[in-house]
Amino acid sequence: MNVTDLHPNMEHWQARVDLAAAFRWTARLNMHEAVANHFSLAIDDEGTRFLMNPNQVHFARIRASDLIEVDATDPDTMDRPGAPDPTAWGLHGGLHRHCGHARCAMHVHSIHATVLACLEDSRLPPIDQNCATFYNRHAVDEAYGGLAFEDEGARCARLLRDPRHKVLVMGNHGVMVIGDTVAETFNRLYYFERAAETYIRALQSGRQLRVLSDAVAEKTARELEAYPGQAERHLSELKAILDAEGSDYAA
Repeated sequence: MNVTDLHPNMEHWQARVDLAAAFRWTARLNMHEAVANHFSLAIDDEGTRFLMNPNQVHFARIRASDLIEVDATDPDTMDRPGAPDPTAWGLHGGLHRHCGHARCAMHVHSIHATVLACLEDSRLPPIDQNCATFYNRHAVDEAYGGLAFEDEGARCARLLRDPRHKVLVMGNHGVMVIGDTVAETFNRLYYFERAAETYIRALQSGRQLRVLSDAVAEKTARELEAYPGQAERHLSELKAILDAEGSDYAA
């Protein structure tokens, strides 16, 4: 049975299923933090209406039908029943309001990306293939201003206006990853955390790092951007594993 047949009266069902799978797998990888992190996905052409996780529900429990629909242009959002977490509204509302190419956004406090965000220099150097994926493709926020309420969210959104930058290392905070689809964004989130782990562990060795040249790093990043179908296949395989286990993520 097609997943769209399970809830024929609920809009954007396939998008909901994909986003729910990303929540479940993020929890499995321990890249979440209690009930404090948030994902969102635009569902209109303007990018201002979006799906996101309900307020303070653990990623490991989120189902497709649980996702709430939010309008970034509605000033009364936080006064309505079932309102999102205030920091989720500030950060994701700001992003979808000010950064139209951010169709999907995933914010976590994953361990290694957050360690990177705590370094004086939070740039990720191209020391291996995964790190080279993000060469000239991530921005660093060096002006953390406290919890991500509306002003902070708008400020962070401005740092992602360059369409080359798909990752924002949020200094002293965590990481925000954006993309066109759930599959693309989750794949990027996964690989950024892996890349950050490689870099942090390399630093822990105390040995001199072998950094790729600018030319090779850029060539590698472009080759990976053009690599066909990996993100879609990655998410498809994760959903297949969840389905085989009898998970209720798609309910």
